[in-house]
Amino acid sequence: MKAYLLNEPGDASALKLTEISTPEIAPNEVLVKTKAISINPVDAKSRAGKGVYGRIKGQSPLILGWDIAGIVEKVGSDVTKFKSGDHVFGMVNFPGHGKAYAEFVAAPQDQLAIIPDNTSFEQAAAATLAALTAYQILASRIKPGNKVLIQASAGGVGHYAVQIAKSLGAEVTGITSTPNAEFVKSLGADYVIDYKKQNWQDARGFDFSLDTLSGEPLKQMLDTVKDGGILWTLPSGADLTEVREAAAKRNVELGFSMVESNGTDMKAIADLLQSGKLKSEVSQTFDLPELPKAHEAIETGRTRGKIVVTL
Repeated sequence: MKAYLLNEPGDASALKLTEISTPEIAPNEVLVKTKAISINPVDAKSRAGKGVYGRIKGQSPLILGWDIAGIVEKVGSDVTKFKSGDHVFGMVNFPGHGKAYAEFVAAPQDQLAIIPDNTSFEQAAAATLAALTAYQILASRIKPGNKVLIQASAGGVGHYAVQIAKSLGAEVTGITSTPNAEFVKSLGADYVIDYKKQNWQDARGFDFSLDTLSGEPLKQMLDTVKDGGILWTLPSGADLTEVREAAAKRNVELGFSMVESNGTDMKAIADLLQSGKLKSEVSQTFDLPELPKAHEAIETGRTRGKIVVTL
């Protein structure tokens, strides 16, 4: 089979399309014939030696990637949830060695779900790491009627967060730029702050604010949260001491979390897709030989929705 190998960190050209053996599956795994792969910022960061590279570098040469959608080719002896021919999607072994940039992927059955019949392989692959990130952050923390603010609401995590928060009964405000304002409204956002025209730092009184940029905006995001509210961010390696101390003075819960592979949560995502409460925005698609170009696209930081590679 064809797979992209990474022998050492570097730019997108470090990804080498190579012919290797099809993986063997463990008793609890299924072999998935890959039809679509989703590309995330963490993919590019890991390729460059950051992200989760430090966790998996001992298994070099690496096969990066975690988000897949495809068709079950074969099942292990202990597999009871799937059969050959099933259309499945999931985030494989994150934050470990996912090995998703390949024509076939060995995936634990407990990390996958059936693709709804109203969802394409491309849309399903998109709704994995980014959708799971939003779901795992919001599902247990948002109550009906909460006022929720989402930074970068047109991006990968952000555009799912808007929809998931709405499905939980929240009043949602999205921060985005002028070209994406109508798109964010179409996702169900009650209000949109166009940071090109408005000072989003003036927003106040939110029960929950989500910083999907994992950087400097976090300090300003704290001011948007009411006393006793929640401010959540994504792992970045940044020193949160100053923000944490300021949050504690106002009884604001400051949290961050890394998404984890979870088939139960994938089933919840599948149900949201099936119901129409969640949809994937796939802004760019690339063929497998163009996968390095997908990395270059994600590194611009200006992606609407998701970038997907098709096989």
